Amino acid sequence: MCNSANCSHFPPRPAKQELEKGAVLSPKFDSDGLIAAAVTDFDTGDLLMVGYMNAEALQRTIDSGEAWYWSRSRQEYWKKGGTSGQVQNVIEMRTDCDQDAIWLRVRVAGNGATCHVGYNSCFYRKIEKDATGNTILTFAEAAPVYDPEEVYGKK
Repeated sequence: MCNSANCSHFPPRPAKQELEKGAVLSPKFDSDGLIAAAVTDFDTGDLLMVGYMNAEALQRTIDSGEAWYWSRSRQEYWKKGGTSGQVQNVIEMRTDCDQDAIWLRVRVAGNGATCHVGYNSCFYRKIEKDATGNTILTFAEAAPVYDPEEVYGKK
């Protein structure tokens, strides 16, 4: 994996002014060679997920127009929707001012869901306080869009 000091996919990081105002993509990967990617629905603006990309996953996403990530738990590349059909077609890609985060604006194929547990968004629960002041999770989405066992099988 590349890190911010050594990455063959992208040029070395320029001086601050060029980095912030220039036209050269020079992402800042963390010490593990990863960059965070926030993913929103292009049409609704809903936050769907946050994933991580290494340089190869970022380059695959740029080249293919479909979202690729680096799985930290499995230590492998994964194309979102490769198994489920819920491919994230990238409509627009942005980076922030210091190029240490990526924002993907996507349209999701298949049933339009993103979360592997069946919900439209991975952010399907809200953090709230109940009447007694205890922190609880409540559901922001009424029900899953699909049954994960039908898509992925029993795990």
